[in-house]
Amino acid sequence: MKVFLQKNILVICIILLITGACSSNMEEQAPTQVVVAVPSATSIISTNTPVLEPARITKQYLSSDETIQNPERGFSSEAELTDRDFAEYYEDGVTLVYLTIQLDEYRESPIPETFMQEISDFFSAMRLSGVKTIIRFAYNDGPYPNPEPDANLEQILAHIRQLTPILQENTDMIFWLEAGFIGAWGEWHSSTNGLDEDPEAKREILFALLNSLPSNRSILLRYPVDIMTFFPEPLTEDMAVNNDILQTRIGFHNDCFLASKDDEHTYARNGVFTFDQELAYLHQSTQFMAVGGESCAYNPPRSDCPTALEEMEFFHFTELGDGWHPAVLASWEEQGCYQEINDRLGYRLSILESTVNTTVKPGGIINLQFKLKNEGFAPPVNPRPVYLVLDGPTRYELLLPIESRLWLPSADLTYDLQIRIPAQTPNGKYHLALWFPDPSDTLKNDSKYSIRLANQDLWDFNNSYNIIQNINVDTHASGVVDLNAEYFEIIK
Repeated sequence: MKVFLQKNILVICIILLITGACSSNMEEQAPTQVVVAVPSATSIISTNTPVLEPARITKQYLSSDETIQNPERGFSSEAELTDRDFAEYYEDGVTLVYLTIQLDEYRESPIPETFMQEISDFFSAMRLSGVKTIIRFAYNDGPYPNPEPDANLEQILAHIRQLTPILQENTDMIFWLEAGFIGAWGEWHSSTNGLDEDPEAKREILFALLNSLPSNRSILLRYPVDIMTFFPEPLTEDMAVNNDILQTRIGFHNDCFLASKDDEHTYARNGVFTFDQELAYLHQSTQFMAVGGESCAYNPPRSDCPTALEEMEFFHFTELGDGWHPAVLASWEEQGCYQEINDRLGYRLSILESTVNTTVKPGGIINLQFKLKNEGFAPPVNPRPVYLVLDGPTRYELLLPIESRLWLPSADLTYDLQIRIPAQTPNGKYHLALWFPDPSDTLKNDSKYSIRLANQDLWDFNNSYNIIQNINVDTHASGVVDLNAEYFEIIK
């Protein structure tokens, strides 16, 4: 009987060996490693064996009280058309310059080619310096109330057509354009041709200017009454990032900020709208529009620090001129708020914390959650991409579906992402970084035009990104993988 059983067991074993299901000791062995192949981001092959994702760690970040020299925000310095050394501005901490291009000599004629070339040379000299410009065109330098002449409507429109190619070729260097052209200093008052009293003329000029620049640049108007006349309803968040809606490209510059009760007739001008109507409209709209300006008179206590900070926050200021009014700027220094204003004009972004797995298998998943904070007065006003970078033995860049123009100071900036890495990713140590470059091809890889977070020990100037964590890519790591994954991409 024993021999019979042994022979039967032997026969059964041989059969099982043929099917690959028998081991030498006739006991089932557990596999030493399980790899779950995922042929696509939405299709996962099921398995009865659970696959554990790598553990995640949470990291909290120290904020910095350092003055951060970031692009497209802050105090602007006045420039001359003949300036060519813009590196000097940047070395002084300036990232914005303000230029008025005087067309006084061409009130009744086309702009000559020599002058057009001078404008083009101005932009060329600025490129790659770390500086951008705010521009206004004007036909006089005042004075008020009896300025030198401006040009008539036909001449202004002809000049805008002439200038359009240069403006479009140099959009990367233009932060925004003030409407200009009309009246004293191009401020849309005191026009010797009556244009400031002609709504249709103002509309033609405004829409010609909008057409002179790509849809990612704004035109700033001097008076709320004009903004509200052209666009009666305030901006909403749903409208804010749709550049096909012309209203999203309109901004406000107050060139008599804090100078009197109504900022020298900035508000409730000509009684068309009430002061309160304009304030309510601007408070809503300026969350999503560009706001800048300067002061034109020392006017304590209204021009002192408490009101200045309150109103910059209320109107979401991004820029102020650093030359006017000298007494106002000096009072902010004396009262101790100048540095805060300098730090908070526009955006001041930092990362509060992140949670991420610090090991990942090639073809595996990075589970990332991070939270940002904006302590500035405003979000970034021009479009700016947000990239996640995985940088080590090789570099991957992923454009995130995040709209930086909605980074309001009050917003919850928490993001939760699942990112697949390519199956051919080499093993090794990688930086995981946030990269906020300029969107233009000419400036994208220039660190001076990328946003630096206001944190300690994150900024990598050479790579122009902010390192938020280190990741180890390891073929021996656990986790679900896609053996066919080709791209660094979001799967959830």
